[in-house]
Amino acid sequence: MGSHRRGGPSPAAATEVPPKPRRAAGRDRYFDTLRALALVRVVTYHTFGWAWAGMVLPSMGIMFALAGTLMAKSLERPAFTVIRSRVRRLLPPFWFWGFFVVVAMLIHGWMPGWRIVYWVVPLGDPPGSAWGEQAWEILWYLRTYLWFVLLSPLLLKVFRSAPAAVLVLSLAPIVVLQFLRQPPDDRFGVGLLDLATYLFCWILGFAHRDGVLRRLKPFPVVVLSLAALAYGGWYALTHRAGTGSYDLDDIPYAQAFWSAGFVTPLMYAKARLGIDFAWLARFGRLDRIVRIFNARAVTIYLWHELALILAVPLIDQFWKVPAFETYLPLESQWFMFGVGWLLIGVFVLLCGWVEDVAARARPRLLP
Repeated sequence: MGSHRRGGPSPAAATEVPPKPRRAAGRDRYFDTLRALALVRVVTYHTFGWAWAGMVLPSMGIMFALAGTLMAKSLERPAFTVIRSRVRRLLPPFWFWGFFVVVAMLIHGWMPGWRIVYWVVPLGDPPGSAWGEQAWEILWYLRTYLWFVLLSPLLLKVFRSAPAAVLVLSLAPIVVLQFLRQPPDDRFGVGLLDLATYLFCWILGFAHRDGVLRRLKPFPVVVLSLAALAYGGWYALTHRAGTGSYDLDDIPYAQAFWSAGFVTPLMYAKARLGIDFAWLARFGRLDRIVRIFNARAVTIYLWHELALILAVPLIDQFWKVPAFETYLPLESQWFMFGVGWLLIGVFVLLCGWVEDVAARARPRLLP
């Protein structure tokens, strides 16, 4: 993910509106499951570094689409109230996590300049030392999410003026930045590129919430989604000279089209078929795990890299125990993956309550 960096359906694809699927009571288990899987993929990618992981599941495209849907729903209330609520729920967990990261970097000789203000409100990339880069490099997502939240009242107004056209044209900014005008090589340029990369997914969330997806015929949606996937995949495989890899996180243009082609059918299936994953309720433990992932999504995202960092010296200590050295696969990345998840669980227990405080709810060890 690091410094990560849409054909959509055409207006002609609109047709008669099918009956609106009945909405399940309570949380939407389909969306909750997608978010949980996206978080698992993020941790997996940061453990193994598999270049193909982003193609199997473009986690950030999914998370931005889900966030866009929730934002459109929330904006049925006054915009200022909604933005204040979103910012309030985001910043306290960020501040709590950031305190430990900043103090650790200061202890290791880092001296920040005026840009330390971005550790208060991450409207730009918070500065950090090379020593702590693995921890703070994930903050691009929070910065991009925050800007989408601030821009959503305007974006939603523009979208509702011509929904299908705006959805398709939301891919235009990444095309412009790729072929017509390169973004500046600074914090502003990186932020602009991230917004352009995931704009389609955010607008796709609007389209789901407003029923635009539900009014589209399946054939054009499938064809255009496959075309976006093919184009994004082709671009990634043929334009990896700069990085030597087809990792979508290093190729924003390919990421934009691959995410568009992948996430559109997921959202369309929900809108058109009313998929709700109600069956998940029959598996109590699995259902609870999915709910915990969603209630502690910010905690898991922020703390997972620290968990993976701490897993290394912890496993080093295991080598000093002869039984562990003999019987445990201490050299395996899969073992580190397991230890990392155990530490993530510890962080959820120790730090997850901050999300409850941010939501003005009673703090709990587990939701």
